[in-house]
Amino acid sequence: MHPIAWALAATLLILVLGVGAVRLLQDRFIYAPTREAPELDEPALARVSAGTITTEDGLRLLTWSMPPQRADAPVVLYLHGNGGNLGDRRRRLGRFAALGWGAQMVEWRGYGGNAGHPSEAGLLRDARAGLAALQAQGHAAGRIVVWGESLGTAVAVALAAERHGAIGAVVLELPFTSLLDLAALHFPWLPAPRLLLRDRFDSLATIPGVTVPVLILSGERDILVPPWMGEALEGAATAPVERWVKPDAGHEELTTEGGFAVVTEFLARRLDLR
Repeated sequence: MHPIAWALAATLLILVLGVGAVRLLQDRFIYAPTREAPELDEPALARVSAGTITTEDGLRLLTWSMPPQRADAPVVLYLHGNGGNLGDRRRRLGRFAALGWGAQMVEWRGYGGNAGHPSEAGLLRDARAGLAALQAQGHAAGRIVVWGESLGTAVAVALAAERHGAIGAVVLELPFTSLLDLAALHFPWLPAPRLLLRDRFDSLATIPGVTVPVLILSGERDILVPPWMGEALEGAATAPVERWVKPDAGHEELTTEGGFAVVTEFLARRLDLR
């Protein structure tokens, strides 16, 4: 075989193997769970209790819940990112507690000791169960804030778009436009990612359906989810949107770099907190 033909054949083989690996192992690229159950082991989390909720497809999921200290305080439905488990978000609960807010952190299926396997449809079912639990506890819709982190932002957008009138505001921390856009950005050699990816998490297409105020938080130096994706979501939204970009922040630094204060001020105005 001619050397050029050998090179073309080798390139094609590598491409086919790469595409096959992505199709078979894509869940490992998208979801990075810590499967062990986290523990509530900090004095600052004394108001937090571990419990379970049941999804519409029958899974029992771990939740960490904390009641608000005042009837007019926000209650955050927190939907975390693709890595780790709830234990990596203890500091968030401590911040919520210090402000007197309530919170419900939902542990995804397949994470933190939960049964099941994560998927786009499955995570949305998990979020629905978390919202239903807050509603069953009697929290007013105008006080419920859906806060999504990274991958959780796509679930937050989908939940807010389908549950009109059930929430008061949405916070999107490090949001992306869609998983297809992320695949094109980080795996440019992939042909036709639209045909390869089962889970799409297409927030750009979904966010026009959100009717409550939205806050978008991005880091200017985020190399995983570039800030232009937050700008694109802002442009596609039809509800009131505010956007904050931290110039020197990456993908995991926003809440320690002023982001929490921005969220607090946003909610004080949008939810008319006193």
